[in-house]
Amino acid sequence: MKKYFVTGIDTDSGKTIVSAILVEKLKADYWKPIQAGQPTDSDTISSLVGRDKKIHPEGIVLQAPMSPHAAAELEDINLKADQFSVPMTDNTLIIEGAGGLMVPINDNEFVIGLAKIFDAQVILVSRNYLGSINHTMLSIDYLKSNGYDVAGIIFNDTPNRATEDFILNHSQLPCLGNIDPLTEVNNKTIQSQLQNIKL
Repeated sequence: MKKYFVTGIDTDSGKTIVSAILVEKLKADYWKPIQAGQPTDSDTISSLVGRDKKIHPEGIVLQAPMSPHAAAELEDINLKADQFSVPMTDNTLIIEGAGGLMVPINDNEFVIGLAKIFDAQVILVSRNYLGSINHTMLSIDYLKSNGYDVAGIIFNDTPNRATEDFILNHSQLPCLGNIDPLTEVNNKTIQSQLQNIKL
């Protein structure tokens, strides 16, 4: 089973849209280990991909739309990274993280740590905005310094060639795709982006 862990440089990088595109492109399963808030990303993915795609139940669903460590504390849940088990499948599995890679699960563990526990390759989603070079390069530095297996970067939304070239040149990571700005998000527009993924 090939496993990809989709994480982002910030909460709004577009992980769920990218995950939907990857599910369709790779004919993969989808799994969200930690969901905080409603509606769930699994529900969103289900509405965006074909009915033949397998959406696995979340590892845990927390009610408050906030950082998992804070949402879990509100419900008196002792959340730990090692409590999650990867769903069994013979298919490629797209695993979507919660928020950015350094979002805390508890006082000592971060969401990105799940990628190592699950033995999954990391796909980093970057979105172009003022400050995104800094956020992307810091994210890449953390991943490399801590021995993560990084498959590459997907740039989402408004393109900026100069920014993207700088990040790719300095990180030496492959670009796995460029997702166009989507005025509507539905199965048709998700399908329109499959050709832009190099994976």
